Amino acid sequence: MHDPGFETLIYEKLGTSAEIRFNRPHRLNAVVEQFYRELIDALRQAEAEPDVRAVLLTGEGRAFCVGADMKEHSSGGRSESQRREYLQLANDACKTIICLSKPVVAAIHGYALGAGAEIACSCDFVLIAESARIGFPEVSIGTCVGGGVSQILPRLVGLAKARELIYTGIRIDGVEAARIGLALRAVADDQLQDAAIDFINELASKAPISMRLVKKLLNDASATDLDSQLANELDGVLTCTTTGDWQEGVDAFAEKREPRFKGH
Repeated sequence: MHDPGFETLIYEKLGTSAEIRFNRPHRLNAVVEQFYRELIDALRQAEAEPDVRAVLLTGEGRAFCVGADMKEHSSGGRSESQRREYLQLANDACKTIICLSKPVVAAIHGYALGAGAEIACSCDFVLIAESARIGFPEVSIGTCVGGGVSQILPRLVGLAKARELIYTGIRIDGVEAARIGLALRAVADDQLQDAAIDFINELASKAPISMRLVKKLLNDASATDLDSQLANELDGVLTCTTTGDWQEGVDAFAEKREPRFKGH
């Protein structure tokens, strides 16, 4: 079901998942302030809907997202406080993706540049068309990366490769993005949407409470010492054993059938 309440994106329920499709194709989905506000609202909507168990981010038209709308930036009409507010919205959008209790998948075609690449890095998984191009051009145009990329990208591809991507601003194709670990996998261009739907449905079939717990564990792991992480995992297991989904998982295993998780 298509939610008509957004202008810069399309929010659509796909069974037990939601698709958020960037909808500024006339600007190759370049980001503006309204886009960030609506993206945050759409993500919060997905968070609040119990029947949504996974979220897919895609782009309408010829690109995923080419970054900031330079036409708007070049107008020069913003005060310093307004620029800071815009940049804070960009960070807030990426943080909302990272902190969402449900897995978020980016399906990239065309281009994912600058802010578009930052949004992609914030997702749990990136699926990318083989011919797509992803890059971080900020240094090349006199600005700086944001959205947590300086922390996330080295964890995905290693520090040396992250430095190369950010320092030089090179654009790499989908095959290379998958090879270095920036993307989970590269997919033939005409198969991207089907592959993304299949993958998001697989994620949505898992136990929602378990998914929320393991996503937080993985996100927090690099800043947590081993003893604390072990304690957090133990708490996670104990929490799961109090749920109906845990019993359903046990029963389904014993009965040699697929489990039917309800999220409680």
